[in-house]
Amino acid sequence: MQDILAVKNLSVTFHSEQQVVSSVQRVSFSVGKGETLGIVGESGSGKSVTAKAIMQLLPEHTARIEADAINYQSQDISTFSNKGMQQIRGQEISMIFQDPMSSFNPTMKIGQQIDEMSIKHRNLSPQDARKETIEMLDLVGIGEPQHRYHQYPHEFSGGMLQRAMIAMALVCRPKLLIADEPTTALDVRIQAQILQLMKKLQETMDMSIILITHDFGVVAGMCDRVVVMKDGKTVEQNDTESIFQRPAHPYTKRLLNALPRIDQEKKHLAHKTFTKTEPLMTVQQLRKIFPLKLGGSVHAVDQIDFQIHPGETLGLVGESGSGKSTTGRLILQLQQETAGEIIFQGMGIHRFKRKELKQLRRDVQIIFQDPHSSLNPRLKVLDIIGQPLDIHKLCRTKQERRARVEELLELVGLEKEHASRYPHEFSGGQQQRIGIARALAVNPKFIVCDEPLSALDVSIQAQIVDLLQDLQQKLGLTYLFIAHDLAMVKHICDRIAVMYSGKIIEVAESEELYRNPMHPYTKSLLEAVPIPDPMLEAKKLKEHNIVSQVYHFEENRLEEKSPDHWVLV
Repeated sequence: MQDILAVKNLSVTFHSEQQVVSSVQRVSFSVGKGETLGIVGESGSGKSVTAKAIMQLLPEHTARIEADAINYQSQDISTFSNKGMQQIRGQEISMIFQDPMSSFNPTMKIGQQIDEMSIKHRNLSPQDARKETIEMLDLVGIGEPQHRYHQYPHEFSGGMLQRAMIAMALVCRPKLLIADEPTTALDVRIQAQILQLMKKLQETMDMSIILITHDFGVVAGMCDRVVVMKDGKTVEQNDTESIFQRPAHPYTKRLLNALPRIDQEKKHLAHKTFTKTEPLMTVQQLRKIFPLKLGGSVHAVDQIDFQIHPGETLGLVGESGSGKSTTGRLILQLQQETAGEIIFQGMGIHRFKRKELKQLRRDVQIIFQDPHSSLNPRLKVLDIIGQPLDIHKLCRTKQERRARVEELLELVGLEKEHASRYPHEFSGGQQQRIGIARALAVNPKFIVCDEPLSALDVSIQAQIVDLLQDLQQKLGLTYLFIAHDLAMVKHICDRIAVMYSGKIIEVAESEELYRNPMHPYTKSLLEAVPIPDPMLEAKKLKEHNIVSQVYHFEENRLEEKSPDHWVLV
């Protein structure tokens, strides 16, 4: 197979007044024509920096790029000037970025932004560019493309916005597509649609793809060969089947072993029975309606019922906009319900007065989705964890307060010395541990875990899940675990409730839900979960054409935002 791109000994360093950081060290790989190459590794391994170095998109004043050669179709583009690279970017090599919202200009219509690519690189007239854009929007599966052409980015859901970015990347018919974590922010069913769409367009356009990801399930279904990166170096390269069946490097083995698999039996830590106990939390006919400025309303939560027993973990799964996070915020009384009742320890919390509500927020805590934005960057860890202790007056002296913070840090697997550091000095996984320690500071009985794993790498996810399960056993905690990662949910939850459009459409024990899903929507979610096995993924793609089974759930949905609170008190 002839190579379309060959990278030889690429190194990238970042220079500042204080230090020099080596981000990529002598990385070499090639991509054949029509081939899909996966580059995998955890955050900080150098994957995205490698892609941006190829495209010369790194800041010139701080980044130093060195390479023996970056050959694209026999041309060494590492020697190209910025003007020369402008002829390559978009027209020859396109890139899909991780966060679609930040990649579009919010003040311009989607169609106009895609038009710019055709006008600049293909010298099309505005009329012809508009025609090409509408055809491409239709090709990537966006309904009513002529109408969507005139809409702004905020009017698109996450899945539709990612499709629009793919349309922008492909409108010039590039020969090489670099997809940098193109599905990380997407729900599992939308992810499956996007990946199958990319595969279909690759065959139609005879295009090569570099797929950057940390999800081995995605790699199994998409890639012909795999490069594994760690600490800026390539530790292993091989064809996909060999990587999965015969991994050579210990790091690759560790990544593969950390993967939760939906097709494997759940690991039972201990047998739990809840039928003989009174529920700790009961939700009855809960409803939340948001009025719209231009009239009408959105039923974010629509008459849902469920119970959670002491020591149980109930999973709440569904796509963005299904009402999961709104349900969590209603339980925490961060938002007021429109109707219905939330009963905690036999008492309806909507009747609580200020003093009782303060006690509720000692008993019911939250772990947020994004550990970085949930920690106050101006406070040291000592004060981040100590703040709830101060508000609820749980420590009499500073010495007692510090001792409690250090005890909590050790409980979540951190060191006492970490109390004197700021959040930016920690990795994502460590920041999430700090968030867990803060939630545990007031000795809660019930914790809402609102997508606590989605911002973390797979090996870190496994560590946090083990930590949550260990804490549950030690402290007798009860969890509402909100997530869209069905493979991970299977291994941590006792029962699972599936939400769609504000309603709970199915509730079952974890194993039973995966073995025998009753609702068509639940089945579509399970079918879309990638399995880290190339043979099984190939079989699944043949049996299920996910693109043709698109449910139009994306239209006109309420996009949910995480509550902007650093601490729940």
